[in-house]
Amino acid sequence: MGEASGLHHECGVFGIVGDPDAARIAYLGMHALQHRGQDGAGIVARQDGALVEHRGEGLVHEVFDEAALRALPGDSAIGHVRYGTMGGPGLQNVQPFLARWRQGQLAVAHNGTLTNAGPLREELEERGAIFTRSSDTEVLLHLVATSEQKTLMNRLIEAFNRVEGAWCALVLAGDTLVAARDPWGFRPLVLGRRGTAWVVASESAAIEFVQGTVVREIEPGELLIIDEDGPQSLRPFARRPRRACIFEAIYFARPDSTVFGVDVYAARVRLGERLAQRYPTRADVVIPVPDSGSPAALGFAQTAGIPFGMGLLRSHYVGRTFIEPTQRIRDFGVRLKLQPNRSVVAGKRVVVVDDSIVRGTTAQKIVRMLRAAGAVEVHLRIASPPMTGPCHYGIDTPERGDLVAHRLDLPRIRQFLDADSVAYLEIEDVREAMGGDGSRFCDACFTGNYPVEPMPRRGDAQVPLFRPRGEG
Repeated sequence: MGEASGLHHECGVFGIVGDPDAARIAYLGMHALQHRGQDGAGIVARQDGALVEHRGEGLVHEVFDEAALRALPGDSAIGHVRYGTMGGPGLQNVQPFLARWRQGQLAVAHNGTLTNAGPLREELEERGAIFTRSSDTEVLLHLVATSEQKTLMNRLIEAFNRVEGAWCALVLAGDTLVAARDPWGFRPLVLGRRGTAWVVASESAAIEFVQGTVVREIEPGELLIIDEDGPQSLRPFARRPRRACIFEAIYFARPDSTVFGVDVYAARVRLGERLAQRYPTRADVVIPVPDSGSPAALGFAQTAGIPFGMGLLRSHYVGRTFIEPTQRIRDFGVRLKLQPNRSVVAGKRVVVVDDSIVRGTTAQKIVRMLRAAGAVEVHLRIASPPMTGPCHYGIDTPERGDLVAHRLDLPRIRQFLDADSVAYLEIEDVREAMGGDGSRFCDACFTGNYPVEPMPRRGDAQVPLFRPRGEG
């Protein structure tokens, strides 16, 4: 689950070409990507040469029913699950965006953050563009529409060459699906097959979920044109050093996915193994903060020779909002999702393994709950380094001053959390667990080494990603 409020991601995309049930397959694929965004969902499908859409706020199953899917026939579709990192809430910012321009219809779904969206938007507005949304994805639409290139493909290439930051984009126009990934490769994008159909998704698990077969990763800086003849690969962007987001494998991706060539589940187990080797402690039980902390906790327990137990139980039935009781209950927000299992922790020295600590408020409440449940010692082991800086490439993190590891050194973090000990992994340990080649990852949230210089935002502030559990 992550230390902070479920750690919502930025977005997920899914596209399919050549399947008569394209929208229904997209719907299923978006279910498999639901962890990447819960604010809204949408599908645009090709029907008799025209593009039709259905979008809504909420989870995939809340947005789409049988009637909505029946209204989306056709053999091509793109879908999107949204967590807003740029632009506020509301239906107007739910993707894919469908637009009509002088060459026809165009639909765009985007995962990531365009770091220069503000200056580009100002430039477009000075040229007469009228924006109806606050999402950075709309900048792409205007760049395509105002391009002086003759063909749609050249317009798209020109638009992508003008934006900076992190982007994986799907574009549906006519009978063609275009899939493109930024030259740095911040976010994952995967190509697959489902029978005779071609599938593109943010994660391999979504392709396998719809009974497809993963073909390969779409490379950084690659643009695929997919139609009835299959995919055509272009490399129209300036080459950059690969900088895949290391947090995808630490937390965001599904454990049954492979991202950036990394087996996510195996990597998380290795993180736990390294934790046990570097920071052993005398304890009676190792427990995870579920669900994302579970593989690392298993690796820790196996390496340390300490029993593994489910000392925190997660509720999977908590909605996106809840009503607090009139009588205020201590730590109620955390208890909605996590409940200590007294039979596992009472009278025990407990090691708690989680993927990260962000603000620290949730970890503090977990420690307090475990002590109240009878734990005699609580030791925190974190399967990543201290997070000291925000992400500017599609993961919406708190301001630097809100990060507990930026404000406090390790002894004061331990004191703040009221834990008996706290230990984080070193960045070298994380790189080793991911395959040893640290140069191919972006780890700026841990190291401060930003590959693309962040640019000041204007207008809407980012929606806070790491909402404290139960605190809005």
